[in-house]
Amino acid sequence: MSSLLVYVSATFLVFISLVHVYWVFGGRWGSRAALPQTKDGASLFLPRMPETLAVAVLMLGVCAVLVAQSETVSFLQANSFTKWACIFCGSVFFLRAIGDFNYLGFFKRVKHTAFSYYDTRFYSPLCLFLAFSFLLTVV
Repeated sequence: MSSLLVYVSATFLVFISLVHVYWVFGGRWGSRAALPQTKDGASLFLPRMPETLAVAVLMLGVCAVLVAQSETVSFLQANSFTKWACIFCGSVFFLRAIGDFNYLGFFKRVKHTAFSYYDTRFYSPLCLFLAFSFLLTVV
């Protein structure tokens, strides 16, 4: 069961990475609902190409750590680095699910924007799922 959880989580992380690469090359699909917005619908920040590419690479790296720690692939080995990285990543995803109490997470105050709709229904539950997946591989 835990290897299925890892495969599903790795698939989500690769998909998130590919979407960011798509945005780096000028894609616009999903970009309206991908950034936190103020009450009037303005984006809180506009990431540039390097930041977006960094997120794509980071998601692939996080995926590799998860797969290595779970030992679902033979060429990646679990070690103390992957263990602590999984604890760190699980904590970060858990904190992301809780949010900043303003614009993102389960406890946000701004709730009537395109981002908040998707954040409540998809992004925050996905972060909670990923946190659970990362921490489960350490146990």
